[in-house]
Amino acid sequence: MINVTRSFMPPMEEYEEYLKKIWDSRYLTNEGPLLKQLQKQLEEYLGVNYVSMMTNGTISLQMALRALDIEDGEVITTPFSFVATTSCIVWERCKPVFVDIDKDTLCIDVNKIEEAITDKTKAIMVVHVYGYPCDVEKIQEIANKHGLKVIYDGAHAFGSRYKGKSLLSYGDISTCSFHATKLFHTIEGGACITNNKETYEKLQSIKNFGSVNGNYENVGVNGKITEFNAAMGLANFKYIEKIIEERKEICETYDELLKEKVIRPKVVENLEYNYIYYPIILKDEEETLKVIDALHQNEINPRRYFYPSLNTLKYITDKGNCPISEDISKRVLCLPLYNGLSKEDVTKISNIVINNME
Repeated sequence: MINVTRSFMPPMEEYEEYLKKIWDSRYLTNEGPLLKQLQKQLEEYLGVNYVSMMTNGTISLQMALRALDIEDGEVITTPFSFVATTSCIVWERCKPVFVDIDKDTLCIDVNKIEEAITDKTKAIMVVHVYGYPCDVEKIQEIANKHGLKVIYDGAHAFGSRYKGKSLLSYGDISTCSFHATKLFHTIEGGACITNNKETYEKLQSIKNFGSVNGNYENVGVNGKITEFNAAMGLANFKYIEKIIEERKEICETYDELLKEKVIRPKVVENLEYNYIYYPIILKDEEETLKVIDALHQNEINPRRYFYPSLNTLKYITDKGNCPISEDISKRVLCLPLYNGLSKEDVTKISNIVINNME
């Protein structure tokens, strides 16, 4: 069975070395020494002031909204993402206002953002889709003009750099997912990244029941990550560049085999890419379903990622006008990509795709 992804695992003995430290210290959670070590390493790697790690990427999005006091009103967002981007806005009692995507980059169309701004707009929450950057300069210019906060859902962005800076260094807060399926993972986990000390301190408080030096000054939840998760992150951390380089080689093989046969997202200039996914866009939904069925018959599991367009979800009352997202979501398919995927398997997958296209 070839799945769309497979978790990277460090050598067991290296993970066990960190487990021994946990057994010796009996420090299991509550901002333990391994977590502090990992957060420090991530801050240095990302070139940011503060990393606050949490239980997962979804709660990181929710806490980003809370930390920036976005507790009501409207949040401009993209319909082309995983459901968590939208659900966290609704969960925090805000209204998602959908702006359609650019047909080439698949990120939010920055030229349509301003027309969606009202006197109720509080923030812009958008996604670096598949690790490709939003137009961060234009988004920040719009935010500054209208007094809005900027939150980037960077679940796919770890390891991608734009103009020499980590994609996670942009915005008031960037969030990240360290789920087991990501190229860098802590089994389950996530983070809020910021360069603002006050924002960081509030994040640290609300993920710990709202506590500030033992006094409960904010509304909070339990969003703390354990030492066991931090141990996996530390064991994986040394392999980041190796992981990205191997994934790059796999993507280049796909590129050679599928060149000019499928549509791929446009790569902007000044991007150092992380090769987290390999999305292709097919002619129409019928062709997409035909390719999926053929792959399944060969025990290959791709993923319709992202599908459906989030503005079409049942619990969304204001669907907005997002024809590009609705169209692309029916035609996009992420092919298997993970460390250890052989060139023979990539060739097999590519041939099945080609042979089932009209």
